[in-house]
Amino acid sequence: MVKDLKEAAAAVRENAHAPYSGFKVGAAIRAASGTVYVGCNVENVAYPEGTCAEAGAIAAMVAAGETALTEAYVIAGSPMPVTPCGGCRQKLAEFGVGDVPVTMATTGGVEEFTTLGDLLPGAFGAAHMES
Repeated sequence: MVKDLKEAAAAVRENAHAPYSGFKVGAAIRAASGTVYVGCNVENVAYPEGTCAEAGAIAAMVAAGETALTEAYVIAGSPMPVTPCGGCRQKLAEFGVGDVPVTMATTGGVEEFTTLGDLLPGAFGAAHMES
């Protein structure tokens, strides 16, 4: 099933707004319902006020009324797969559990597989907020 996420992430990456860095990123996440949501990075001249691709995909999922993700795929035009930034790792952990698979890929076809738990061990979560 990763193939549909790969295709969706690669397609949305083309819509990225990256006039300053030229570094386009696409992300696709599968919600618990099976629906795929996508996002691309959107840069802003007032660095670092842009939006990451993963954050855009999560925002689309939440805007559609869903709050759980079961898989993520991130693609960039780089020599090696790019991991989600620290902020996006936390955002992904907000809506997924530790064993959620995450694929990081290059436009050249290199893929690296991991899980949310391996990307963000000891993630801060809602349980930390309980009194």
